[in-house]
Amino acid sequence: MHINPCLFILARPPHQIVWNYEQHTQYELDIYYTTRLAQLVNDPSRFDRSNPIDMELADKGILVEGPEKHIEWKWDELSKIFHIGTKNIPCENVPRNVNEWATLYLHHCAEVLSSPPPPARTKQYPVERIALERPSWGELGEVSLLRTLLNRRTSRSFDNRPISLDQVSTLLYLTLGYLNERSCPDAGFDARRSSPSGGGLNACEGYLYVRNVKGLDTGIYAYHPDEHAISLVRRLPDEPLGQLLCGQHFINSLPFGLFITSRFDKLWWKYGHSRAYRMAFVETGHVSQSFLMVATALGLDTWLTGALADHQVERLLDLEQAPEQPLFFVGCGHGDSQVHCPELMALLDKQDVMP
Repeated sequence: MHINPCLFILARPPHQIVWNYEQHTQYELDIYYTTRLAQLVNDPSRFDRSNPIDMELADKGILVEGPEKHIEWKWDELSKIFHIGTKNIPCENVPRNVNEWATLYLHHCAEVLSSPPPPARTKQYPVERIALERPSWGELGEVSLLRTLLNRRTSRSFDNRPISLDQVSTLLYLTLGYLNERSCPDAGFDARRSSPSGGGLNACEGYLYVRNVKGLDTGIYAYHPDEHAISLVRRLPDEPLGQLLCGQHFINSLPFGLFITSRFDKLWWKYGHSRAYRMAFVETGHVSQSFLMVATALGLDTWLTGALADHQVERLLDLEQAPEQPLFFVGCGHGDSQVHCPELMALLDKQDVMP
């Protein structure tokens, strides 16, 4: 017998929890089962069919007959656990036709709605909100989708020119705002965004990084899509932006950016299975692409990263230990549209002339 390769063990005193993350099953082991499993991990050949504990471990799939083959994995075990552990959603009743699906889905929604929904925000901001003007579409009216797609690029060279508050308003409204032009109250969806959202939950939130925006003090602001307004969270920290983004200091002169967070509590409310964690990142990607497209259409250079100094950013946004977590950062401004910063270009040029 072999130890199932898709196990991990959690300490939950006075027991251990063994989780088969491929089959989505977990078992609580007392000291006797824990001790015996440790012996078999050390030497699987000690498996004894006359031992009832051994047979029960085999029956539950903790022990398996032969070594199981899996895709060759080049990342760490944690990423493998995430990928395999969020595959194959357990579903007792798979709908056989669209009528069954509709019935089951309505039952699921009724079950969800029987519990109170998460609050509008995980944190309350008692300071006065700053209402943003509704965007005018003048700058966007003549820009085609084709031209926007062709012009979008990741830039790493920004200067100190500011962007306007009108541009910020347009960016926020078309990225995270609840679009008045798309509300569908008759269908129960009165909060529509430009990006798709798993379950219509609008789980993403936005926090502005404002360094050089005309008409707006520097600081970190929370965006309130229901009012198209912002509120100050705190002044900018002393450390430069690059310090919050894993040392990417070429971005320090960026005038404006957006930390995109995910409301896990919204996802937990409707989807109990961990596959929904994948959807948090998928939705974040949709939102970031909307930001990049709008910024490009406004004639701004754009940049994006998932490399966050997580603890520092959580502290900055006042989201430590919260069911809302920052996942991504996008920014825009003016520059020379170069994909590399001048410092890296200088090193590359130096290499070119070396013998």
